[in-house]
Order: sequence, then structure tokens, then C-alpha cells
Amino acid sequence: MAEADGKSTVLNGGSEEKEPGEDQHKEGDASGSKEGQRLSSQDASKETVETSGDKSMPDAERETGSNREGEEEEEEEEEEEDTDSMDGSSLYFLTEDGERESEGGRRERAKEKDGGKRAARKRNRPGGGGGSGGNNHSSSSDEDDEQEEDEEQKDEEDDDEAMEAWLGAELRDLRGPIWRAIPSLRSREIGRDSHQFVRRVCGARGLVQRLELQGRLERHTGCVNTLHFNPSGTRLASGSDDLRVVIWDWAIRRAELEFDSGHKSNVFQAKFLPHSGDSTLAMCARDGQIRVAELSATQRCKNTKRVAQHKGAAHKLALEPDSPCSFLSAGEDAVVFGIDLRLDRPANKLVVVKEGDKKVGLYTIFVNPAKTHHFAVGGRDQYVRIYDQRKINENDNNGVLKKFCPSHLVSSESKTNITCLVYSHDGTELLASYNDEDIYLFDSNHSDGADYCRRYKGHRNNATVKGVNFYGPCSEFVVSGSDCGHIYLWDKYSARIVQFMEGDRGGVVNCLEPHPHLPGMATSGLDHDIKLWAPTAESPTGLKGLKEVMKKNKRERDEDSVRHGDQYDTQLLWFLMRHMRNRRLPRARREGENADTDESWSSPDSSDEEEGGPDHVQCMSS
Repeated sequence: MAEADGKSTVLNGGSEEKEPGEDQHKEGDASGSKEGQRLSSQDASKETVETSGDKSMPDAERETGSNREGEEEEEEEEEEEDTDSMDGSSLYFLTEDGERESEGGRRERAKEKDGGKRAARKRNRPGGGGGSGGNNHSSSSDEDDEQEEDEEQKDEEDDDEAMEAWLGAELRDLRGPIWRAIPSLRSREIGRDSHQFVRRVCGARGLVQRLELQGRLERHTGCVNTLHFNPSGTRLASGSDDLRVVIWDWAIRRAELEFDSGHKSNVFQAKFLPHSGDSTLAMCARDGQIRVAELSATQRCKNTKRVAQHKGAAHKLALEPDSPCSFLSAGEDAVVFGIDLRLDRPANKLVVVKEGDKKVGLYTIFVNPAKTHHFAVGGRDQYVRIYDQRKINENDNNGVLKKFCPSHLVSSESKTNITCLVYSHDGTELLASYNDEDIYLFDSNHSDGADYCRRYKGHRNNATVKGVNFYGPCSEFVVSGSDCGHIYLWDKYSARIVQFMEGDRGGVVNCLEPHPHLPGMATSGLDHDIKLWAPTAESPTGLKGLKEVMKKNKRERDEDSVRHGDQYDTQLLWFLMRHMRNRRLPRARREGENADTDESWSSPDSSDEEEGGPDHVQCMSS
């Protein structure tokens, strides 16, 4: 019965057409009536105890217990009917097993607690028990205390209701499971749809709900900023603040190759170029350099060479799905480079991103996998911009094909940035994560200026340039890290959280890389290791602690927006946070490195011709 009550709260949501608070009011009325019955029963039992001593449990409570047993049996029967789905849908309504109780029960305990506090104050008050004057003073003090506590309790209840209404808004009902274990295994055994088995398993909610930590890959001595699986999924590349790149055989948790990236500051991305036989790795970093590493078949790095230079930090690269020799880069100088390794001068400036006459520094870029001539960028404003490489005319709308932005952020005075964006598997959807805001899903086929389709909330994206990604072969889920150190997975359709895991002890999870063919993923953040996750838990997660963490994230976000406003730049906080954690980085091995290196990475006065490190670096693997 407690579980049924938990499911009916406003956070559980109904259909999209219902108002966010509708179910809550209904439940509040019902729980209020139950609360009154329990309180009257308790008052009656207390009076009886005072006159005639202790007695047995009231019949009403025994009836309640029997009703609970009956309902639990019914729930068990329902679960038996759906066990082969491996889906813990009944758990995923932002409530924990221990929290599944009616609002009336919580209020009853709160009143009992308040009553105990009042009694203690009355006993401790001087003259509280003697004389008529003392009694009058005590009664008036009690009334004042009760009034203050009632007001405080009402304020807290109002805050909780507002918070839950916000968390429960814009949610839809979870769809039924699309994959069932037993029928699927039976079909595979007889050769029916066997080629689709792994694909369906990877997108099954029941397995997402069973993700747990499998192990750690430890080699780096700095924060791990980038992870990327090769197309076959057998190797994992990682880059770090320690300026090293490591190629892992992740299945046996062994480093196959480690080499110096050639960068002078934090490595932000390292990606295998497709159809290159895992022999070419593209990299970008805070120093603005775009470098390419040539790997040999004997697990050695031949060399790395610089192919482009941004005037500010270069955070992201965008690969073209079918090209082993071309990719895009975006930097804080607002420039997008198209890079073709077949040319003598590989870098070609495609566009300078502007809003009006003002340049917009970029943090993220992604190529549409279905229309590879389209790419999307995001950065230091609230707009997702889509360009078509074939027809970029900066005199016509600054070359932009179309722009998307959540309607409430278009005229917002807050300083909102896009830290990461990514296309879905078929290019029809575009996911964007905003700093100290939420994650928004756009339909990439919509017209210019269209609003978002879904909103994913509960996490916090403030301290770092945080990543976001789709999870599943058909982009069934949305996954993101958070400043609270947890990993969140939302069901894409309903926008409900279906998995919640503790990711980094350092406090921030930045990078999330799903495996291309298997149900699992790799994550990293401020910790110096890489964490591997797979669906091996015996039972679905109970989302323990989720509700409190979500509320804490929201309150901190609101407090920071009021306290700081725009006076602090997010990138400055990010810069300081990283360097405080990496004061002992082994930079002495690099000749000529000093304090000027970190200060000049975002200098607006730098040029393409400046000394950004050697063009070629001979690698020595370790």
C-alpha cells in the first residue's frame, strides 16, 4: 500500500495533458482524510492509556495491516506476469522504497516531532509547572511557539510542494518495455531475429536499470577529459590534463599504448578517425592546437603533427562518419575549421560564428550523421546554430541555416552557455546541455526558431564544461554527468530518470562514452581514472537518494543565480577548479613550459602564426 501511495504522488506524473499539481491535490485530500482518521485513533488510544493503562493494537490498525498484505499479494502477482521484461518500471518515479508513504504519514510524524519539542521546551522553561501566573505565561509562550512553528512548517511544505511541482512538470508516462528477456532468448536460440538481439538488448530499459560499476582504468595523473571508443569497440582512447593520451584494451583493463600528445596544455579531445584502421587519432586542447597522431600496427605512435591553430581553447572535434581524413574543429575564437588531411594546408576556415556583430566563442560541435554536410555548434550564448557546409554565406544571416533555443531563454538576462550538443543516431534530434540550466531536446527538422521538444532536469551543470550524450542504439536514453558527482540516465520519451549512479569521488562527472555495440559505457571526470559500467546488477536500482540530490541541486542553482548573477564567469571557475586539483602535474619534462603557457591559452591577441608548440613531435611509447 505504501508503494501504491508513492506511485500516485505528483512526481510520478500522469499523462502529459494533466496539470503538474492535479494528482498532488487529489492525493493530498485523500492522505489528509487518512491522517485525520489516524490522529483521532491515536488521541482516543492515548486517553484510554491514561485512564486504564496499556491495551492491545486497535482493530483499525489490524485491518490496515491485512489490507496491506492483500495489496502486496496483488502486486506480487502483477510482477510475476512481467518478470521476463527485466524492467523495474514501478521503481522509477523519483521515490525510494523507504520513502513510499503518504503525505499524511509524513505530516503525522512531523507533528509528533513538533509535539515532543514543545513538551521539552515546556519542561525546561523556568516556572513552567507551578503557580497560576506561571501557567498563564507558559500557555501564552506555548501559543507563540506553536504559531511560529506552524508558520515555519507551512513555509517548508510550500517550498517542498513548489519543488516537487517543478520536478514533476513536463514529464510523460513511461512506455511499456519493448524487450523481454525470455521470449528474446528463445527466439535467438531458434535463429529468429538473432541479428537484432544485441541491438535490442542495448536499448532495453531493464538493463539500463541494472548498470553498475565494473572496474577502473588507472594510468593518468590528471583529470580525464575525453573518452572515445574505436568503431569496432575494442579500443578506448583517453586524454588528460597530464598531456598524455592512452589507448586501452578496456576488456582486459590494460594500457596498450601511451604517448605524449604534443600539446602544451590540457588535452580536451582525442578521437579515432573512422575507416582509418585505428591508425589516425585527432586531438584538440586548451592551447588551441589541433593535432593528429599517426599510430602504427605494432602499437607505437610514430609522431604527432599540428594541422590547425585556434586563437583560443579548442574544446571539441566533429568527425564525419564516413571519412578517414576529414573532420571539423571549433574553438573559443568563434572559428570553425574544416580539416582535410589530404591537403598540404589541411585547415580551411569555414565560418566565424557571430550573433549580430559579436563573435560567439564555441565549446561544442557535432556533424549530423544522416546529412554530413550539416553541423551544429554551441557556445557562449543560448542558441544552437546549424550550418550547411555547401552554402555558408556570412552576409546572409551570418551563414546560419537555422537556430534553436528554449523559448524562456531567448530573452533571459542570465548568462547561459551551451556546454555540449550531440545529434541522435539518425540525425533527427539534437540534444543540448546548458550550463546551470537543464538539458533540452530539439527536432533538427523543425523550422528556424522552433522550441524544444523535451526537457531533462535534476542534475547540475555549473563547475565544468560538461558533456551530454544519447545512450542506446536508437538513442533511447539521455545520459549526463553532474556537479554532484552522479551519473543520470533519463528515458528520452518520458523525460523520467531511470538510472542514477555515483560516478566520481572528485565531485564532477564530465565525460560519458557509450559503447558502440554493447550495453555499457565508460565515464570520467575530475578523478584521475576511467570507470567502466555494465548491466550486471541482480535487481533494478531503487534510485536511492535521488530525490534529495535533485532538490539539493535545484536549491544550489537557485541560490547561486541570486547570489552571483553574472559576476563570475563559468570558465574562470572551471579553470581554477582544474588547476587546484592538478598542482603537481609533471610538466617539468616539457622544455620551455612555464606560467605563461596557461595564461596565454585564451588570449584574444594570439594569431594563427604564433608559436603554439612544434608542428611535429616524435613519439616514444611507454
